[in-house]
Amino acid sequence: MGEQVHNRMSVVRAERGVTRQQLAEAVGVHYQTIGYIERGQYNPSLDLALKVAEFFGLPVEALFSLEPFRPLTDEVYGRKS
Repeated sequence: MGEQVHNRMSVVRAERGVTRQQLAEAVGVHYQTIGYIERGQYNPSLDLALKVAEFFGLPVEALFSLEPFRPLTDEVYGRKS
C-alpha cells in the first residue's frame, strides 16, 4: 500500500452538519467508504477526493494531505507546532 493520505473530512462534516450517508450519496460511494477514508484505512482516488472537495466547496488540499494536518487551533490562533 502507498503512503497514507491524511484528511479532515470528519471535522468538516461535523462543522457542516453532514452525515457520512449524505456525503456518500453526494459523491457516489457507500457510506462505509467515507468512514474508511476518515479513519485513514483507505486512500481516496483522485476522482473521489476532488468530488468531496467540490461537495464542501473547498480546495482539495484543505481536506487531504500527504503530511499530517496541524491542529486547527494552531492554524487559527497561529501557534507553532
